Amino acid sequence: MPFVKSNDVNIFYEERGDAYAEPLLLIMGITAPGSVWEPHVQQWENTFRCILPDNRGVGLSDKPAGPYSTAQMADDCAALIQSLNLAKVKVVGVSMGSTIAMQLAIRHPGKVKSLVLMCPWARCDNMAKAIFQNMMHCKARFRPEEFSLYIQQLIFSKSSWDKPEMLKGFESDRLGASNDQNPQPLHGLEAQAIACMEHDVLNDLPGINQPTLVIGGEEDIFTPKWMANEVANAIPNAELFLYPELGHAFHFENKEDFNDRVEKWLVEN
Repeated sequence: MPFVKSNDVNIFYEERGDAYAEPLLLIMGITAPGSVWEPHVQQWENTFRCILPDNRGVGLSDKPAGPYSTAQMADDCAALIQSLNLAKVKVVGVSMGSTIAMQLAIRHPGKVKSLVLMCPWARCDNMAKAIFQNMMHCKARFRPEEFSLYIQQLIFSKSSWDKPEMLKGFESDRLGASNDQNPQPLHGLEAQAIACMEHDVLNDLPGINQPTLVIGGEEDIFTPKWMANEVANAIPNAELFLYPELGHAFHFENKEDFNDRVEKWLVEN
């Protein structure tokens, strides 16, 4: 299995697609390993060389004691890009992954060609910090399937909860969480959550010069649309698109449109 060393931490990654295609780095959000990109990689691997790391604290990557920072995790991604001898990569980051992507563009601008920032935030207000604090509390006290239900309530919109086929999928995912053989440890979640809470790059965003697409859901209760608007307004010439009636998991709620829209944008940028 492929690993890269970053500050004495082993970072696991997977590659999909043609090794000679344009490289696309996919950075996942809090609690989730890189394999959660699967519904999107199935399409994008036909166009790009997709690189899927597990962030520190989850999956097959090392899970050192925290706290972590988004800058630290961006340096992990930079070490991965360096180890693969890549000059520049296109980057898609979702939720916490978008904060890591911002830091990658800020700290290592020469390694980033373009950015897609999904449900991003430049800084947390008190409500956002409370959500992450409650996430840590729930992880400590809930059974895995109960914690999965809590996360589902955060990320999926009412429009998805109203669909019987989506409900079946939610139930299946909760069952999968209860049977997970490699669950994220509490300290890994706590370390990532602290990184999310302490992320504050609003004053640095005007220095990002790469083409940027900010994309999210109008009904996101986890990272509300004011956060996406703030990021898009701060990055010069950033494009903004918000799906009506969809939430934090808009990319699963309207997978076909999202996959096509982002692939087209990445090809052009």
